[in-house]
Amino acid sequence: MTLSNRKLQKIVEFGIVATGVKTDFNHVVKRKLSQHRVGFDDQRKTNNDVSTTQGGDMKRGKSGWMFVLGLIGSGALGLSGVQGQTINNAGTPATAVSFQDDAATPAPVAEEAAGCDSGLSEPWTLFGNGCSDSCLNIGGWFAMGIHTDSNDLFNSNPDSFDLSQGWLFVEKEANSENGELAFGFRFDGMYGVDGPDTQSFGNPGTEWDMDPAYTRGGNYGWAIPQLYGEVAMGDFSVKIGHFYTLVGYEVVGSPDNFFYSHAISMYNSEPFTHTGAVATYEMNDCTTLYGGWTAGWDTGFAQFGEGSSFLGGFSRTLNDDASFTYITTFGNLGARGDDAYGHSMVLDMQMTENMQWVIQSDLLRVSSTGEDNFSLIHNMFYTLSDRLTFGRRTEWWKGDNVTGYAPHGGDLPSTGSHSHYANTAGFNYKATSNLTVRPEYRYNWSPAAGYKESIFGIDFVMTF
Repeated sequence: MTLSNRKLQKIVEFGIVATGVKTDFNHVVKRKLSQHRVGFDDQRKTNNDVSTTQGGDMKRGKSGWMFVLGLIGSGALGLSGVQGQTINNAGTPATAVSFQDDAATPAPVAEEAAGCDSGLSEPWTLFGNGCSDSCLNIGGWFAMGIHTDSNDLFNSNPDSFDLSQGWLFVEKEANSENGELAFGFRFDGMYGVDGPDTQSFGNPGTEWDMDPAYTRGGNYGWAIPQLYGEVAMGDFSVKIGHFYTLVGYEVVGSPDNFFYSHAISMYNSEPFTHTGAVATYEMNDCTTLYGGWTAGWDTGFAQFGEGSSFLGGFSRTLNDDASFTYITTFGNLGARGDDAYGHSMVLDMQMTENMQWVIQSDLLRVSSTGEDNFSLIHNMFYTLSDRLTFGRRTEWWKGDNVTGYAPHGGDLPSTGSHSHYANTAGFNYKATSNLTVRPEYRYNWSPAAGYKESIFGIDFVMTF
């Protein structure tokens, strides 16, 4: 079996130039079970001529693109209404530290500055809209998209209009504003082509959502990325169970990311989920501390070997327009390896009323396997209105043959470290308060691995 681990701007205007969670392994830890398995590419080629699959693949090849163009051309998305309207970035990046469900968006542009009303109403939610903090909140989203090529970072079905995420969550917040003891919980379940990438692939076997019954045809699958209880008292809270990681800037859930595609580092050098307990302490208005224990990386109510690691760090508001977050994980990461250290640092700056600049750097070193990763990512977002935001992401990721990332038919160097680069540009358009359209153009290249690839993609995120 080929083993690979693939979990994995200063821009002035749009079009500008930017500076600048692993199981099943032999001698190398494999980052994802769902990608690059033996026969995977051959199976995809065989399926390219099939109009539908067991997983619910809507269209293949040209017909998938014709479906998307028909949607846009028909005016069903209201794209002709962009002129003269202004926007709030739903579907734009999360704040530096987020459990996804708490993710925030960049500061909106004042409508007075734009000189007109965006016409956007409050987003519709399935259940719990406008009720008190003690009530049950039920919601989710559908994310559907198509792209021209696979970069082995989630988007793996080229020229196929797929359901990426059909997501449902149920939660009750542990709200303790007055210092009283409060309890809460959260459940997240999802289905789609992102399902196999979101499962607990750090488990030693078929526990939790790694049961074969959760994986369907056409690269579709089910996943349960969160199920935890929470207790809070005043400024202190603890989550216990299965929950999203604190590491990094991008997240799994589509509404909390600006781009349709993901950074190389997010997929290759960061966990997605953990099982364990993590505490949050709001020390003051400027500083929040995090700390807890996890059973390694990407486990679902199971432990790979002696997996046992620390997860924690801090987030600090530097001034009215900037914040810095440092999150680390170290110890035995389970399937990823022992005697490991990793961190993610995120500097989030509001440069002007319209422009946000986010700089991220990741580091991962695993002594037991020799894995050594480093990355630097620049994100720049320019908000034109409450409806329209442009973005640019530039990334340098340095990996090695242990991580095993070599997409687009590239040749993985047998020894040493090697660099991969990616430039992504696109925009978010809010057709309605609940519907965001995210087209993007991405260029990937690596002199060491010997590949260059251009990818166009577009998806549609409908929240409820």
